Amino acid sequence: MAANDQNARPGLDVLAGTTVTAPGGGAATDTALAGVPVPGSGAVLSDAALRRALHGLPGVDQTGAQERAAALATRSIKREAKLWALEMAVRMVDLTTLEGADTPGKVRGLCAKARQPDPADPAVPPVAAVCVYPDLVATARAELAGSQVAVASVATAFPSGRASLAVKLADVAVAVDAGADEVDMVIDRGAFLSGRYAQVYEEVRAVREACGSAHLKVILETGELATLDNVSRASWLVMLAGADFIKTSTGKLQPAATPPVALVMLSAVRDFAAATGRRVGVKVAGGVRTAKEAIRYLVLVRETAGPEWLTPDYFRIGASSLLNDLLMQRSKQLTGAYAGPDYFTLD
Repeated sequence: MAANDQNARPGLDVLAGTTVTAPGGGAATDTALAGVPVPGSGAVLSDAALRRALHGLPGVDQTGAQERAAALATRSIKREAKLWALEMAVRMVDLTTLEGADTPGKVRGLCAKARQPDPADPAVPPVAAVCVYPDLVATARAELAGSQVAVASVATAFPSGRASLAVKLADVAVAVDAGADEVDMVIDRGAFLSGRYAQVYEEVRAVREACGSAHLKVILETGELATLDNVSRASWLVMLAGADFIKTSTGKLQPAATPPVALVMLSAVRDFAAATGRRVGVKVAGGVRTAKEAIRYLVLVRETAGPEWLTPDYFRIGASSLLNDLLMQRSKQLTGAYAGPDYFTLD
């Protein structure tokens, strides 16, 4: 993921407002994390040490998070900013197909759309990445050669995360050897909810090492974590283990991405950057189908993590049907006429 220069984007000031500060950080966060080693230090972590650190994080006010997310959803933006936001959302899409019936032909069609979302308008930017299963990475790699679109692959016994570490690492190796630029792994939620934090930490650390130069996105499957406190703890745990991105969901169960969950995760990456100096991205996936929803997430990013995260390098939206709605809304902004879905190719 190359750095993106977005200093002059017109929508930034319009999206600006009062920064959201849930769940909090600062001295309390620094104290909680004192003594937790970083990946590569050679130190062995225990469940007890990680429990002290994670349960020492500031608690999340669930009602407050829901109210803040709802309040930000009411914000309206002007026409110029909306056009910028729609194009930025296109650039942030991880165009995804993760079905048992996926074929090389379907992936080739998805890659063509990723490179040129609207063949009738070359001004539409390409998406960030195409996300597929490991056995279809080589197909995507060949189709996207010479483009700036990354190839992402799920791995580690997606979507359950229930397999031995050896199997998970083999899964990653297949994807990376086939040319994946990014790996979307999934944590073992059973291990996390049982308090086996060291197991989750070590698995993420090992996968991060196996990825080599590929970026690692870690899926929390927040719909199974039960509380926003657990979302915060899981976010910190996988960031400490070396995640480049934290991701809400596999998209295989509901609830998937929700604004309160995204707010907590965005707060976590903001506070993690303040505490460690390392910036981690956030990916929302599952259930984001309309341009209106996508723009609401951009506002949430700006108001919670800050403008530094308003780039495909640090925020992604995993989706399939969303892209067509973004294209339709963009066309309406430019022409004043609403183009129906028949004007765009099916994902």
